[in-house]
Amino acid sequence: MLERLSEAIRSAIGVEGNSVVIKDETMLISKAIDDLVYEQALGDDDNLRSYCRYLIWEIARQRGIYPASIHDFYIARASDAWGGTTVPAINIRGLTYDTARAVFRVAKRLKTKSFIFEIARSEIGYTAQPPADYAGSILAAAIKEGYTGPVFIQGDHFQVNAKNYKADPEKEIAGLKALIDEAIAAGFYNIDIDTSTLVDLSYEDVNEQQRLNYEVCAQLTKYIREKEPEGITISVGGEIGEVGEHNSTPEELRAFIGGLRKELGDIIGISKVSVQTGTSHGGVVLPDGSVAKVKVDFDIHKALGEICRKEYGIGGTVQHGASTLPDEMFHKFVEVNTLEIHLATGFQNIIYDSPALPQEFKKKIYDWLYEKYGSTKKVDETDEQFIYKNRKRGFGQFKKEFWTLPDDVKGKITEELEKKFEFLFNQLGAKDNADVVEKFVKKVEVKKGPADFGASIDYSFEGGE
Repeated sequence: MLERLSEAIRSAIGVEGNSVVIKDETMLISKAIDDLVYEQALGDDDNLRSYCRYLIWEIARQRGIYPASIHDFYIARASDAWGGTTVPAINIRGLTYDTARAVFRVAKRLKTKSFIFEIARSEIGYTAQPPADYAGSILAAAIKEGYTGPVFIQGDHFQVNAKNYKADPEKEIAGLKALIDEAIAAGFYNIDIDTSTLVDLSYEDVNEQQRLNYEVCAQLTKYIREKEPEGITISVGGEIGEVGEHNSTPEELRAFIGGLRKELGDIIGISKVSVQTGTSHGGVVLPDGSVAKVKVDFDIHKALGEICRKEYGIGGTVQHGASTLPDEMFHKFVEVNTLEIHLATGFQNIIYDSPALPQEFKKKIYDWLYEKYGSTKKVDETDEQFIYKNRKRGFGQFKKEFWTLPDDVKGKITEELEKKFEFLFNQLGAKDNADVVEKFVKKVEVKKGPADFGASIDYSFEGGE
């Protein structure tokens, strides 16, 4: 298939038997990797896209870039083997290759390897980024920027749709298992199971409230353990309270983890737990389109994180819906020993609100949103609120247009993103810890073939994130 790719790729890369050979290093970095990542993300031929993803995987592997599980690093946190860091988990909805490059540049400057790239089940659909596509863009960005070491790619909110589960539990679980299969094949060695949608607060007993949550979480954790590559313990996260609902309690945490462990027996369980502290995904949008200030109960992280580490030997708590919080809040997550923090909408906002984004292009997206989703606009909802809530969907519909924006436009936008990443990494203590991360994270090389990188399932799921 190599003969069907660009002249730059053919000049830079050769294939000898089952091995990928770099013939021209300069051409690889200056042009060929850009062509490869474009083809894998936007090419018309599915087989050729898979082949490009295979080439990217092999080039990354040869350069010491490897998808990895953060499980052992997180478990080490329970014994105070490291501290002073909250791991940023970054959802990239658009301009993925360019945005990931900015993250890797910051990571190299700050000498850190404690950061995660993630995408939620719902985001996969509306951003048109199946797992293999997303992982291909991330690994290509690492190659382009000369990064080496572990790359943590995570399935965020692999979520059970409560309505669908009630109607047909087997079908809903089968869909999640298919997603897990595809994600693991693409190099997602970190998966956050979100069965918190099944929590039933109508019960007075907290164990009964959490029962379906931990039973289904255990079922999916067992499946992940059956499917994970040899030598890799995939990091699995659980969740005890749906984001945007009531704040989490110690009783809920103990009921969930206790029940989960009984269900799992000797099978390795989770490394972290997502809790609710007062935030919501995307923030609360005011009539003028701005985001309301949110009060975060940091004591929840402090108390529940301590229970996680001391009573259960896992890394701690996870904060969702945090990217739109005020800048002055982020250092507090480190102070209360929050293990991980999920960041998404704030980066989307930087892209859409950047002065560099052409206004005619933004208008084209917004006009499409009204045409496609205008019928869902609530009577008391302002235009600003409607756009803010729906513009995430523009990334998939206009994926090619975002990708092919002029280099100077993308450069200005990613400069803004890079400044934000550097600020967040510093605030979260994600710096000067590359050696510590690599001490606990095992390098396991996984060789693959082109057939491992396809996309085969329906990603139209619209719940969650």
